[in-house]
Amino acid sequence: MLEAFDADNSSLTVAHIARRSGLPLATVYRIVTELVELGLLERGAGRELRVGVRLWEIASVTPPALGLREAAMPFMEDLLIANQQNTHLSVLEGREALVIERLSARNAVVNFTRAGGRHPLHATTGGLVLLAHASIELQESFLSSTLRAYTPLTPTDPAQVRRILAGVREHGYVLCDGYVSLETMGVGVPVRSADGDVIAALSIVVPRTGAQLMTHTHALMVAARGITRALAQGPTHRQPPRFFPEAEIETNARVGPSG
Repeated sequence: MLEAFDADNSSLTVAHIARRSGLPLATVYRIVTELVELGLLERGAGRELRVGVRLWEIASVTPPALGLREAAMPFMEDLLIANQQNTHLSVLEGREALVIERLSARNAVVNFTRAGGRHPLHATTGGLVLLAHASIELQESFLSSTLRAYTPLTPTDPAQVRRILAGVREHGYVLCDGYVSLETMGVGVPVRSADGDVIAALSIVVPRTGAQLMTHTHALMVAARGITRALAQGPTHRQPPRFFPEAEIETNARVGPSG
């Protein structure tokens, strides 16, 4: 049922959910009522429903994504300050690249990426980096399918994509020149765990005109190495603020109101 919602269908009626999920209408109505009570779905205008903030809250603290995002955020912020463009952090999810964090400046080039969005593996920097380091089985399965062309420059020939993937593994970065938009260029690098496994892709999207590619590439590589070191060090274990300290509550309860 929850998978019935996507970027193009962010608000759905019960009937639409039933149709998109393939479940009986009565079943959907019953489950929707329970999900609304839990805050996982919210009622919008009219009879439509949308994904609830509580579901986002739960998903945002998933251990792998949480640790990676926390480690990457300071370096992504540095990239944003230096480049004033779009910075993305992506992980492999099935046969797509899932963007788990995105930062953008006010005057950055137009970019259609959003946090939580999914990208095609053959047409985006994050996707190509992740596909290059995926299993041979996934690569061959993916390349045996029809590859969509988003612009005349999108690589759709499996042999061409294989050459790009080999270049990613050899050079440690990828350039996507107009693959998704003829106005933009992407630069991406792998992010490795402390064990050396590629666990994410770090990328930026910049205007095609006047792009300083090697400067961007070097900055991304430095940031990716910094993220790897931060992951190896583990969480900072900073004590969160105690908005309702238990000791104070107990003390106040024993003392009681003054006067």
